[in-house]
Amino acid sequence: MALLRSRTTRWAALGVALASSIALGTSVPAQAGESTKSADDATELLARFSELDQARTAPTGLVAPGAYSAAVAQLSALPAAPGAWTEITKTPYNSDDPRYRDPGASNSSGGAGYVTGRVQAVATDTQCIFAGGAAGGVNRSCDGGTSWTAIGDALPTQSIGYLRIAPDGALWVATGDGTTGSGTYVGTGVYRLASPDSATLTPTDRVGGTELESQVIRGLTIDPQGNRVFAAGSRGVYAHALTGSLTTAWTNVLAPCRSGMLSCTDVNSNYWDIANDIAVQPGTGGQVVLANVAWRSGAAYNGFYLSKNAGASWTKVNPGGAINPKDIGNSTFAYGADGTHLYVEVESPQALNSGAASALQGVYVSLSGNVAGPYNLIANVSKLAQSGSAERKQRIGGGYQPGVQAWYNQFVGVDPANPNHVYIGLEEVYESFNTGATWNAVGRYWNFGFACWSNFDSQSTCDGNVVHSDQHTIAFGSGNTAGQVLVGNDGGLYSRSVKPGTTSWKSLTRSGQLDQLQYYSVAVGKDVQPGAPTGSVQVWGGLQDNGVSLLDPQNSGQVSPFGGDGGDQLVDPNNGCRTVGEYVDLTLQMTTNCGKADGSPASDSAIITIAPNDPLPRFIAPFSIDQSDPNMWVAGGEFVWTNTKTWSSTSGADWTQAADSGAGHSITSLVSRNHTVWAGWCGSCNPGSAFNRGVLSNAGGSGYRQLAMPSNVPLRMVTGVTADPTDPNSAYVVFGGYSRTWTDGPGNLAAGTGHVWKVTAQGSVDANGNENATWTDVSGNLPDIPGDSLLITGNRVVLATDLGVVETTLSQLQSRAPSWSRDAVPDTIATKTVAGPDGNLYVSTFGRGIWRSTL
Repeated sequence: MALLRSRTTRWAALGVALASSIALGTSVPAQAGESTKSADDATELLARFSELDQARTAPTGLVAPGAYSAAVAQLSALPAAPGAWTEITKTPYNSDDPRYRDPGASNSSGGAGYVTGRVQAVATDTQCIFAGGAAGGVNRSCDGGTSWTAIGDALPTQSIGYLRIAPDGALWVATGDGTTGSGTYVGTGVYRLASPDSATLTPTDRVGGTELESQVIRGLTIDPQGNRVFAAGSRGVYAHALTGSLTTAWTNVLAPCRSGMLSCTDVNSNYWDIANDIAVQPGTGGQVVLANVAWRSGAAYNGFYLSKNAGASWTKVNPGGAINPKDIGNSTFAYGADGTHLYVEVESPQALNSGAASALQGVYVSLSGNVAGPYNLIANVSKLAQSGSAERKQRIGGGYQPGVQAWYNQFVGVDPANPNHVYIGLEEVYESFNTGATWNAVGRYWNFGFACWSNFDSQSTCDGNVVHSDQHTIAFGSGNTAGQVLVGNDGGLYSRSVKPGTTSWKSLTRSGQLDQLQYYSVAVGKDVQPGAPTGSVQVWGGLQDNGVSLLDPQNSGQVSPFGGDGGDQLVDPNNGCRTVGEYVDLTLQMTTNCGKADGSPASDSAIITIAPNDPLPRFIAPFSIDQSDPNMWVAGGEFVWTNTKTWSSTSGADWTQAADSGAGHSITSLVSRNHTVWAGWCGSCNPGSAFNRGVLSNAGGSGYRQLAMPSNVPLRMVTGVTADPTDPNSAYVVFGGYSRTWTDGPGNLAAGTGHVWKVTAQGSVDANGNENATWTDVSGNLPDIPGDSLLITGNRVVLATDLGVVETTLSQLQSRAPSWSRDAVPDTIATKTVAGPDGNLYVSTFGRGIWRSTL
């Protein structure tokens, strides 16, 4: 997660005075076993992952293997919808544009430069670079990162966990977002592309069967000597032959909990056997294999595991030396090319659970290459903070130190030509040429807080040692990219020379063609600025870790008026420069001039905060304009909030509490039409026996009441609510997750069936004080796919799902048995659909940018 500079610094007459700390908590329940004590933005990141997981795995937290394949098969059977779609965000996104530097909302001038979404995996061969997005698929560049081509659009998932080039030149692709260690955006297994420089991936390239479905894969290790490939999955370590038949099943060779190797009663079974990394020691003929299996918040099974017989059997190792074996969480291994110098980066569950300023136990080296050690400590929080880091307490505050997100962002890379030359990735990139005796922060978080920094580019003297924050992957170039190191992070892909003295990075996303932007939302308004082309619009979107983007015809590419994390977005359809964005947790910020601020004191108020003081908002909390009255806004946390001052608002005090969804509840979606509000909520939101959901509304004329829900209504997350334009007492409710067919674990039958239901308030109250309501499953032939949002515009009904976009007609929806068709948007997570004032339909995706089609 990227911080917002105003959260860590305060401004005084164009100077920067350092804030003493970051005072920010979370209001969303963490996953089982996790602390909510941490007072920094890393806790917000935990909340985000928790919420994404909840929406897809409730009520039990477990999705059975095969769910994804079944959904894809059902989706593929749908007819194609008419109409063409265009990816409109495949354009440069400059996070440092000097025209958008509001001190309270923007991170512009921080130094990250041109960015895209999270690059989770990178690999190189002699000709090309391959980049895997967390939800953006696989892209290929054969000209050093200038142009990019998507080569995985035919796959049933765009969620990528790891990439690896085999000795025969084949590209191995592991699917499933590799950062959560849970079930947020799971994958469909591993694929092998024989000719990656020229061919594209297809479903027939899958290795094995369904055994790796509904998992995330955090690591792939290829062992040519043993003719094996190992995958570190969220249900353990799996192995497959490197050559020969690709259709044979993967073998689960290490699952300490499920195999009975260890007793794991101390942790929920949802978090058993999470494998984070696996390595084969060079020079051992493929016999010595080591793995880190650990739940980030701590479990008895956490630790290092060793096999001396190519993965046939395993023992849990008690590492000697400086490592604390009782405090091993998410860890990453890297060997020197000769099999010595085993480097290990270790997260501390104890620090994570205590809310410490860093979750890093340390970085260690075993100079013998032995997984048992002894290990020497070569980097800790203090040493890295003193290396030129932007996360030094005196620069960023006391609550955000190196490794604060060590459970989320990690890599270790050893120069293949020099085992003493090592890189580590946390929030920043650090480099050592002497086995970790000394370190330099060569990829800083940002330039804020340094004497070299100025809000005016002409006065800034900082070097180019800045990349976007939160590091996930590293690769060393070969052939055309020989002598280069490449790092992937929450803002894209960067490269530089491995030579000593290098002082800058090259953004490989500068062209905008590597569009892996992860949007939570999209909103569109008419461009009424002087000189605007006739009929033009401005397109806004809230992004994961990349602020709020603005696509304006009068700019060259996209800019970022709001920094940090984006969220939902509200735009005046008649004036695209008037918008409300969300940092996180219903922290609403408004601008009426497109957020233009050049850094001068006169422009400091371009964006103002108008956040309601809600006790329990979601990480991405919903808010919107009433569909019939532009002079009313609604927002949801625990409470339903209304605002009638709208564009004249000056603070959070302009919001009024309209209703309480209930103690411990958080609103997940809401809509208002003619002042009739429908609000879906969860509470408890964590999957398990306490999970619950509901809908609060003032439909029916009885004031705000909970709607009665019969037992056949799915006990899954309410991810969308859409007002029925033909009946003020009816709405369509969208449910996430999978039906009871694919929900595992106790209570799975309550998951029910269907993803779109119609609810009608009856105008009467039952014995429990709830509004009587009728519920009808109107899913029709909709595939069993988690739904995200539903748009009704005229007779067109468009549904955003975790596998792209489908649509039907309102008349068919009203028939209660609609036939759906499939739109030509990649099979990635579609988050929101809106109708623009220009007569176009817009869809935001979490990994493939924003797409447009004619209404």
